[in-house]
Amino acid sequence: MFPATAFALLAVGIIVVLITPGPTNTLLAAAGLRHGVRPSLPLIAGELAGYLVSISAWGRFLAHASHALPWLPSLLRVAAGLYIAYLAVDMWRAAVALPESPQRTSGMRMLFVATLLNPKALLFAGTIFPPIAFTQMPAYVLAMLTFVCLAVPIALAWIAFGAALGSGKLWLDPVKMQRGASIVLGVFSLSLAWAALH
Repeated sequence: MFPATAFALLAVGIIVVLITPGPTNTLLAAAGLRHGVRPSLPLIAGELAGYLVSISAWGRFLAHASHALPWLPSLLRVAAGLYIAYLAVDMWRAAVALPESPQRTSGMRMLFVATLLNPKALLFAGTIFPPIAFTQMPAYVLAMLTFVCLAVPIALAWIAFGAALGSGKLWLDPVKMQRGASIVLGVFSLSLAWAALH
């Protein structure tokens, strides 16, 4: 389908991007904070649906657009590297903040829409997923199955993180966790830029 190195890069890319804070992860953590782990589990289906629709739509669009604009994939990789570098710097400087206002309820519809509009979907479609995933069905199925298998435990971890914050049982320092993640993001952004320029 695609080489082992491409598959490994796909898996690492999915993990690195999904663990970073963003609108979807914030809503998952907020649901865990307010309702606990078990009542929040159905929200994972909303996240998966949002990502599958958005990644598929962006991927198909980019697959067709790259024929007319062959420089587009390289440009997207450079833009993605810059975006991830920005996220890394922003994450280093900002503390983890979860919304605590009771008006914002993390429902299935809100989570689906937030994920559908999440810029991470374009990042997945344009740089993380191999281009073949949007032109050949077996590669698409393998890439999406890999995504789902990695997204579910990461979403569960974000819900559990919120629940642990709510119960006061969190023994990890959220700021140190966030700064560690920002270093990982920074390294990943450099690898994207390297791949785009070579």
